[in-house]
Amino acid sequence: MEYDAFVVGGGPSGSTAAWDLARAGHKVALLDRAGRIKPCGGAIPPRLIRDFDIPDHLLVAKITSARMVAPSARFVDIPIENGFVGMVDREDYDEWLRERARQAGADRLTGTWLRIERETGKTVVVYRDKESGEEKKVTARIVIGADGANSQVRNEVPATKIPLVFAYHEIIAAPTNVANYDPTRCDVYYDGRISPDFYGWVFPHGKTASIGMGTELDDVDLKKCTALLREMSGLDKEETIRKEGAPIPLQPLDCWDNGKDVVLAGDAAGVVAPSSGEGIYYAHAGGRVAAEAAMAFLKTGKAKELQQARAKFMKEHGTVFKVLRSMQDAYYHSDERRERFVSLCHDVDVQRMTFESYMNKKLTSFRPLAHIKIGFKNLAHLSGLVSPKWV
Repeated sequence: MEYDAFVVGGGPSGSTAAWDLARAGHKVALLDRAGRIKPCGGAIPPRLIRDFDIPDHLLVAKITSARMVAPSARFVDIPIENGFVGMVDREDYDEWLRERARQAGADRLTGTWLRIERETGKTVVVYRDKESGEEKKVTARIVIGADGANSQVRNEVPATKIPLVFAYHEIIAAPTNVANYDPTRCDVYYDGRISPDFYGWVFPHGKTASIGMGTELDDVDLKKCTALLREMSGLDKEETIRKEGAPIPLQPLDCWDNGKDVVLAGDAAGVVAPSSGEGIYYAHAGGRVAAEAAMAFLKTGKAKELQQARAKFMKEHGTVFKVLRSMQDAYYHSDERRERFVSLCHDVDVQRMTFESYMNKKLTSFRPLAHIKIGFKNLAHLSGLVSPKWV
């Protein structure tokens, strides 16, 4: 079998790349391992829903507010104005995306990617078929590696090591009589007991809820921290449905292609937002720019076209990633700083700027005086001139 493009990984990134390529008339294969659900809070902003045509029936909840909880248990509730954040269950969401790619014309394959062979002068993809257990070979002009944070396709690219947050969550049955639980509100815990360098979360998923945390530190017991979070949030007695864990990259790679026949996308390329750990939108966006680069390469035969995937992505999202990384470095490393971060979140202008940027995936312009006020508050907290609880 000969393909124009062979996509490895059937999450949002790989499925989007396969969908776009198939819709453009290219012969596409989409290889995915069956049976794995990625641990994920499941939040998708309005721009994702618009840009990638996500139907309403996939939304298991619609979130209209967020609660930021400080180490002292002080909290601020932030309303989401003029809209909502959708929540999805990755098991159903990812399968729907893969099936959409198939309906557009992509061939769905189930198995494990093994390697690329080039002895014949062609790009030969070797994978192990799940049903038969046999090695199978197909040729492809371009390979898109969208196989996650532990990408094997990434070995084909001169990539550098990137920092990883190890995320863990437990899916529970949605509580029916817990006073602190709101099915339309996402709760985020900034507390060193839950995570010494990231955060914990309680995200409603309709009939279920996701409770978890993440950290870059190897010596943190993720399960114990999550158990504490469940106790703190009053959800320790609820039924546990499943438990999942996985690494999440928090820094885009410096290089996404091998200058020949491979380009990376999604977690494999490191495109998860620092500070928030948001990855679904950026996975879709990464899959789309990878598909665009692949189509340019298929049209011209020039390998340099593959560089446009990273260039396009970073042009639109690079500044946001830098700002979020700076915020994480400034506020996530001590409980005093986390307390100050929640204090900043009390500011209405901070709330509006944060959610407008999140909903639209760009740094929004704002009133100059509001920027000055926010800048002053930020400097006052970072310099320690004010109480951590000053709002």
